[in-house]
Amino acid sequence: MEEVRLIKPYIDFEAVAKDFQQVFDSGVFTRGPNVSAFSAELASYVGAKYAFPTTSATTALWVSLKALGVGKGDEVAVSDFSFPATANVVEDLGAKPLFVDVDPLSFNMCGTDLLEKITPKTKAVIFVDSFGNPTNLDGIKNICDELSIPLIEDAACALGSGVENLRCGNISKMTCFSFHPRKLICTGEGGAITTNDDDLAKWLEIKLLHGASKSQEGILEFSDYGFNFRLSELQAVMGRKQLMSLDEIIKGRNETRDFYEKILSPYGFQAQVVSPSAFHNSQSVVFTVPGHIDRDDLIAKLKMQSIETTIGTYCQSNLPYFRNKYCAIQPNSKRLQETTITLPCYESVPTEKICQEILSLTRS
Repeated sequence: MEEVRLIKPYIDFEAVAKDFQQVFDSGVFTRGPNVSAFSAELASYVGAKYAFPTTSATTALWVSLKALGVGKGDEVAVSDFSFPATANVVEDLGAKPLFVDVDPLSFNMCGTDLLEKITPKTKAVIFVDSFGNPTNLDGIKNICDELSIPLIEDAACALGSGVENLRCGNISKMTCFSFHPRKLICTGEGGAITTNDDDLAKWLEIKLLHGASKSQEGILEFSDYGFNFRLSELQAVMGRKQLMSLDEIIKGRNETRDFYEKILSPYGFQAQVVSPSAFHNSQSVVFTVPGHIDRDDLIAKLKMQSIETTIGTYCQSNLPYFRNKYCAIQPNSKRLQETTITLPCYESVPTEKICQEILSLTRS
């Protein structure tokens, strides 16, 4: 069987070659017309007033916390079932991550647990759209609004997802996206922050340009210190091309997810639950493996059949650094790390063959 990868980027060199050549011919590789256009197109797509491309979702999260003034002595509540970048940025700023357990079906932050863990020191909440699923985002937003705590959305996986008639990127105080190769839009590495807050946008515009603003003569005037976490022109070209076809990409991935669920659910594989009010982009197709099946053994056996799969994601509170420092392991998150599997999903993926192999391996 030909190797089945977990995901393939939805772009090839031919799709961007002409625009790449124009960038090379212009000699403008940063802060050029493609970055400006991508920023505007991304903001328009999600419905936000502002979009700021960044080097990654991790830097987007870090800068967002900085924009809210998070620092030493503060606490930030974070969804526990997530890639460790979510808690790493809190730790790096000298704040304490409050690990909030997740619902075992949607894999997203549990509102009841959040309310139990919030303290007067809680400066922000980071909600993770697990695998692109925004289920309960509106519930967490209501809690944050009632308590006047800023909500940052780790939407690394959720571009194109939404709740009711709002897309992710136009719901939370600040939303952070990823354009990593495993995401639906791939720019190699990259990310973005979207917001509707004028003051935060002004702060971001200056901080992401080393603390500078432009004078009328085109000379930079440095009014603050800042950073260089910017996307390049070549990356913006890639992002623009894929954004144009994102809705079609999502439609195909949802069809793939539905096929997996139809075949595997009768055998005890539990699909990630999406609430009726939420729209899921199927960035990752993740199932909880039945209790009688060894998840790690299944991943290893599928690899032997040239099918790439992986775990869902991580229980951050049980990673050695955080476990040793905070001793706050979240049970649902830990169980999900041990029992979830991510299946291949991309255009032309052989879903029927993959399902046959999974069922064959689990019966043997």
